[in-house]
Amino acid sequence: MFSTAFTGLLTGLSLIIVIGVQNALVLRQGLRREHVGVVVAVCALGDLMLIGAGTAGMGAIAQAHPGALRVLSWVGAAYLLWSAIGAFRAAAGSEALQVGEPRSRRSVLGTVVAVTFLNPHVYLDTVVMLGSIAAGHGALRWWFAAGAMAASLLWFGMLGFGARMLSGPLGRPSVWRAVDVLTGCVMLAVAVTLVV
Repeated sequence: MFSTAFTGLLTGLSLIIVIGVQNALVLRQGLRREHVGVVVAVCALGDLMLIGAGTAGMGAIAQAHPGALRVLSWVGAAYLLWSAIGAFRAAAGSEALQVGEPRSRRSVLGTVVAVTFLNPHVYLDTVVMLGSIAAGHGALRWWFAAGAMAASLLWFGMLGFGARMLSGPLGRPSVWRAVDVLTGCVMLAVAVTLVV
């Protein structure tokens, strides 16, 4: 059973470490030292819920209704395109990111909830893929799920709070612009893949 949980941990990490919209947002907020706990909590709890739903059998339902994922793809792509434009505008600005206007907790919460739940890739990775792999472990499927959930908690915590600790050394305007460009590129790429 512990080997099954470890397999879940490794599988979860392999899916979550890939640079994506969530990771870019967590990194950006960590470097800004702005509402990091909220961002990490929403991302991790969202993954826990979705991995649990997939393990409980929701992956099969999601596969049976691809139209719902298609609508979600268009909505998510529009939101990501809007966010990418904002990131590129910030990168083109003359001020360093940390000098800019602080965002309210409500604004950050809205963004992280949208990035987490309007991205169909999140559902494909957590509900469909991890849920299907968990089902393959039969009676030990919840041990696999526990390992995958631990991967999310570990990764988002390390990324968000690690970036916050490094925000001092990485506080140069060129680094902030690079983070904004990276964030914008990731959001734009994911938006394109959602509609293509």
